[in-house]
Amino acid sequence: MKAMILAAGLGSRLYPLTIDRPKAMVECSGRTLLEHAILKLKYFGFTEIVVNVHHFSNKIIDFVNTHNFGIPISISDETSHLLDTGGGLLHAKKFLDGEEPFLICNVDVISSIDFSKMMQYHKQHKALATLAVSKRETSRYLLFDEMSQLCAWENRMKNEKIIVHQRKQYTPLAFSGIQIISPEIFQHITETGAFPIMDLYLRLAKSHSILAYDHTGDFWLDIGKYEELAENERLIKNQKFEYLQ
Repeated sequence: MKAMILAAGLGSRLYPLTIDRPKAMVECSGRTLLEHAILKLKYFGFTEIVVNVHHFSNKIIDFVNTHNFGIPISISDETSHLLDTGGGLLHAKKFLDGEEPFLICNVDVISSIDFSKMMQYHKQHKALATLAVSKRETSRYLLFDEMSQLCAWENRMKNEKIIVHQRKQYTPLAFSGIQIISPEIFQHITETGAFPIMDLYLRLAKSHSILAYDHTGDFWLDIGKYEELAENERLIKNQKFEYLQ
């Protein structure tokens, strides 16, 4: 199985730690965020990983080259131009394309989500993409219908909404930065350059199965804010992640 770790972001929310390193190299609970992501993917049976890089890309490349995780780890280089999440996916096509679904995760997310169960759900429902989501407070929500199909996106702080399927009722869920995608998606990408992956999902949801995987109840943390790092460290230390045992 293949997976991609999104690690190319500027890490501006983790400043000043990211003044001299990429966010993937920020340490949390004694390990870099990149190491957390790699170890979890390996634990769940992923055998090939690609990491996209931009900000201080050389430090991620050096880390990968000097650590042996027992599986091949490739680099999708965006050093010259940051491509956002959708453009990053397309740029990594040569690493991810094939017969089997692949997983994409944000490097700054640490969770107890069971990737095996999520993959099983994706395959069982024959989705084009399956998005990990949960019931939690946020400013931006994905809206799903009773069949767990993506229907809309909204930003409640800015009072913005994009609707692709009109329904009488929606279930608002927060995106968790983890997704499983069938390689067929590459046949439907018409966007070029830098573009958000959520824009792609909203466009494709008009005629394809873009489903919610509700993991409410699992431990989940976004390690993206410097001011919350100490508290996040404390929360992580109280967890017993199987991939760290």
